[in-house]
Amino acid sequence: MRSNQITIKDIARILGISPSTVSRALKDHPDINSDTKKAVNELANKLKYQPNAVALSLKNSRSNTIGIIIPEIVHYFFSSVISGIEDIASQRGYTVIICQSNESFDREVANAKTLLSHRVDGILISISKQTNTFTHFQNLQEGGIPLVFFDRIAPGINADQVIIDDIEASYDATRHLIENGCKRIAHFAGPQSLLIGRNRLQGYINALTEAGLPVDNRLIIQADTFEKARNTVGQMLDSGTIPDGIFAVNDMTAIGAMQTIQKRGLKIPEDVSIVGFSDGYLSGVTDPHLSSVDQHGYEMGTMAAEMLFKRILSDETEYIPEIKILKANLIVRGSSQKE
Repeated sequence: MRSNQITIKDIARILGISPSTVSRALKDHPDINSDTKKAVNELANKLKYQPNAVALSLKNSRSNTIGIIIPEIVHYFFSSVISGIEDIASQRGYTVIICQSNESFDREVANAKTLLSHRVDGILISISKQTNTFTHFQNLQEGGIPLVFFDRIAPGINADQVIIDDIEASYDATRHLIENGCKRIAHFAGPQSLLIGRNRLQGYINALTEAGLPVDNRLIIQADTFEKARNTVGQMLDSGTIPDGIFAVNDMTAIGAMQTIQKRGLKIPEDVSIVGFSDGYLSGVTDPHLSSVDQHGYEMGTMAAEMLFKRILSDETEYIPEIKILKANLIVRGSSQKE
């Protein structure tokens, strides 16, 4: 896919002034009159001009750089995805710029602008928890930047995706708890603004419904961090609404729940069975070891990177987006397997 980013020369041609005048106007130079500055800046905003854009005469050139926007680098799953992406990029002689939104919409928008100004050839994205409008991604596409979303996608954006079947994976995790004797299963859910949060909840509901167990809204709680899980479990135990199973939206949530349960003198899995999601390295150091859904982050990263390079190297201006779905699998360990 080729870039069609606007340059200073384009603005100068449209306004009938010199490129140097445009450059100085954009820098608010005192030698440029206010009317000219106003005209230049209004047109630059209208055309979505970004500094350091590739000149149209060099539109076939590439920066040999790709960008990644992720919610948080410290998360085991995302670090695994980055590893996969970097391996493929390295094989192709590309440099990777990694941006972290820190689950902030504003920071994600700033990340997008930064990568555009660095003239990256393409961007891989997993959206933040706060993101529910996608104009910044549309701006990237209008600038000729191919996008691939992974794990957390942007509904309505015409771009490639690599995901897992979150509904099926969550169904399997909940079904496992049911098969091990759990009848009152809580779901510590992610934000319902995210499709993965809604899909993991749906998988949980599907498993309960199929087994003839009631869906109790009191047992569906948005708690997707270590601290939220600790607080939620404490409140549940204090109120006497103790579940015999917990399906957590991620491993850190599951571990937070485990810690509070054990501090209160209950046993895992005898009193409460727990299953997490992502199968990070911490799942193997808890006591007992944590059952968790393996999302295959490294494989997701390599697949997403290959899809992006396919778009970068393509001459087509229109395409039908591809959606690739990885099969996740439940790794059963001591936190849920009763003897």
